[in-house]
Amino acid sequence: MSKNNTVFIGENKSFWDRNRRSGGYLLRRRSGQIAVSVIRALLLFGLCFMIIQPLLTRFSMGLMVEKDLYDSTIILLPRNVTLDNYRIVAELTDLKNIGGAWTFNSMLNTFWVSLLVSVCQIVSTTLVAYGFARYDFPMKKFWFGCVVALIIIPPQTIQSALYMNFANFDLLQVFSIGDGKYGGIFQMLTGKTLNLRANVSAYVIMSLTCMGLKDGLYIYMMRQYFKGIPMSLEEAAYVDGCGTLHTFAKIMLPDALPTIASCFLFSFVWQWTDIFYTRLFLPSTSISIYSNQMSSMVTRMGRYFSADASKAVVVPNGRQQQLISIAVLICSIPLVILYIFTQRTFTESLAMSGSKE
Repeated sequence: MSKNNTVFIGENKSFWDRNRRSGGYLLRRRSGQIAVSVIRALLLFGLCFMIIQPLLTRFSMGLMVEKDLYDSTIILLPRNVTLDNYRIVAELTDLKNIGGAWTFNSMLNTFWVSLLVSVCQIVSTTLVAYGFARYDFPMKKFWFGCVVALIIIPPQTIQSALYMNFANFDLLQVFSIGDGKYGGIFQMLTGKTLNLRANVSAYVIMSLTCMGLKDGLYIYMMRQYFKGIPMSLEEAAYVDGCGTLHTFAKIMLPDALPTIASCFLFSFVWQWTDIFYTRLFLPSTSISIYSNQMSSMVTRMGRYFSADASKAVVVPNGRQQQLISIAVLICSIPLVILYIFTQRTFTESLAMSGSKE
């Protein structure tokens, strides 16, 4: 009892008294904890500032009138504030009709194309990744090597092949069409091939065949996750009478949802900002996509600011960079909103991936 009372009384003594009794250990420990907390706070502040500072700079630049861009005394805060720059960018990127109403045409088209492509990619890559993780088949290592090559090799190397394939698309080009030439089903039936470059069909075909943007990475990520799931779960499902597809849908997919959600977010974000495939398959003449509109802003600024539509004026470089900065800021706003609502799922996926390995 006396011992317990002694401990209780000692705990009520002042910090400095307890530090004296410990020979200075308590003060050293507390100082170390405070130093670690301060360093951690400074590092987090620095990292957050590095991420947020470009957005703040672009937002501030977008509020400046043109003469403020060349004023060396203005660092961040504009002297003359205007919102007219956002109207100009909206008209240049097909978010607003020139002199008319807001339509958000390019943004809505970008959203549904990105959503469609992402869903197709996740469906196909999940099935392929599960096959690589759980089944043995001929030349398995070779085909997985092709998946790794899909990650490493840039898509620009097959740009010409993709262009020719989808500009003259056909199926099973083994049928004789005369004069020693061979064609596919569409050429045999209609006498000509299909041009799929001006619609979203090429995107869908590439995504469903795991040849879309970053598909190799999604297969690799989900394969690694499926390999970490114990085989006993599937064996127990097979003993209970579940088939292969039923086991995949009821046992494997629910556990893999965080990883699938992360791959979906990656796919959506990369598709949202993609220029290479968008220019190749969806030129601006067929459908208005925001990334296309943003990348071609400079070529349209001259005629936009010209009083004569048949002639183009020279737009100063500072003015060009200002409008491009606003366009980039507008492009990033939907992605920031998406991350705010999905950050919990994304962090859960990273935590689960770490625990599996």
